[in-house]
This record gives sequence, C-alpha cells and structure tokens, in this order.
Amino acid sequence: MEAGELSAAPVRPFAAGYRAGTRTGRHSHGRSQLVYAAQGVVTVETTQGSWTVPPQRAVWVPAGLVHEVVMHGRVELRSLYFLPRLPGVPAEPAVLSVTPLARELILRLMDLPETVAPARAWTRLIAALLEELEGLDAAVLHLPLPLDRRARRVAEALLADPGDGRRLEDWAARVGAAPRTLLRHFKRDTGLGFAAWRQQARFLAALPRLAAGEPVTAVALDLGYDSPSAFVAAFRKAFGTSPGRYFAG
Repeated sequence: MEAGELSAAPVRPFAAGYRAGTRTGRHSHGRSQLVYAAQGVVTVETTQGSWTVPPQRAVWVPAGLVHEVVMHGRVELRSLYFLPRLPGVPAEPAVLSVTPLARELILRLMDLPETVAPARAWTRLIAALLEELEGLDAAVLHLPLPLDRRARRVAEALLADPGDGRRLEDWAARVGAAPRTLLRHFKRDTGLGFAAWRQQARFLAALPRLAAGEPVTAVALDLGYDSPSAFVAAFRKAFGTSPGRYFAG
C-alpha cells in the first residue's frame, strides 16, 4: 500500500520527470491511476497488452492492475490517483483523449492537498475532469497480446522487431503451428488478424520516434513499409490525420 493510501483525499497528485528509457518496474496501486505525460510518450504495459500514448492522450489504470510504465524520451509525468469508488471512475483500463481543457485541469490538480479532503472548489475540478475525459479512443493505441504460447512467441518477436516482414506462413513454421491455427489464436485472443496486429505494433513503435522528431522516412523504412507515403497513408487511415498534424495537435 502506498504512503498516504488511507488519506481522506479522494484524489492524490503525483508529478515527476524521467529520463528516456526509465521503467517503473511492475507494480499496482490501491487507487485507480490516470497516467498522463505532459511531455514525451509513455507505454503502460500489462500482461494482457500495452497502451502507448503521446501528450494528447492518457491511460486509465484501474486499482489493483499490475502494470509497468515505460518512458520514451524525456517524460514529464503528471499522474492522479483516484479512489475507485468515486462517481465517474472507469472500471476498466482505457485510453482517454486529453482535450486542452482536460490538460489544464490535470495540471491544476497537481496542486491538490495530498492528505486532507479537498475544498468544494477542488471537488468541482475533479468532477469536471472526469466528465471531460469520457471520450475513449483506445483501439488504435492498444496492443493486446495473444494468450496461446505459440502466437505469443510470434507477438514477442514482432515487438522486438516490428519491421520484420515475414509472412504468417513463415512464422507458423518457426513456432510449429499451422498458419490457420496461428491466425485463429490472434483473432480469438486479440480481436485482430495477424496483419492488423503487426500493423498496430508498428504504429505503437512509431509513436515515440515521431514524437522525438525523427524523420517520417526513417521511421517508415525501419518499420517495414515500402515507402514513407505508404506509412503516412496507413497512419492517416488509423489516426484520422497525418503524423505531423497528430503531434502538432
């Protein structure tokens, strides 16, 4: 249990800066956590999958969920820890859109008192933030992991090298499974076919690099795309905008 976990405060703030590559280690909280990077990109990893988010998004981590936060580039983390029984608190992990208003509310709530019940003004700010964070867009930023051990081996190899362009048949032979069996496990466990899962892995590998200012051409070619235009077209289809506009937002 964290220090101050029994505090009367319904929400507790936490702010810290981290160097690139920092990992928090696997842990859980008695409170639900809003993981938000005011600067940089973070990945929240669980045994079921991972969520990778830039500053326009945040990850909701329910109380008790074992997770690890990975920092990509210099990260300014601004987290809020909510009592799970608060009205409006989500029960499942999710990616949340951080509007300009939500960002300002998060930063303002960093001044919350940690050990006493907040005044009515603070309570109104908390309620406004929870309402502002209602819009979900988790699918494109979430990478679920297959449960089958053979499909999991393929997934872990692709996470290590998302640019690997081997066909499903090649992977199936490598792990000792029929291609149709491997595809069935990907669809059943992740909701995505093999090709869609690999593309999702590539997008999530691209986000930290694009956020750090790496050229689209280098990122696209490293991740196995035939051309930068092919990557930009796929990115636009998934995210609704180009990489440049996405991070400018």
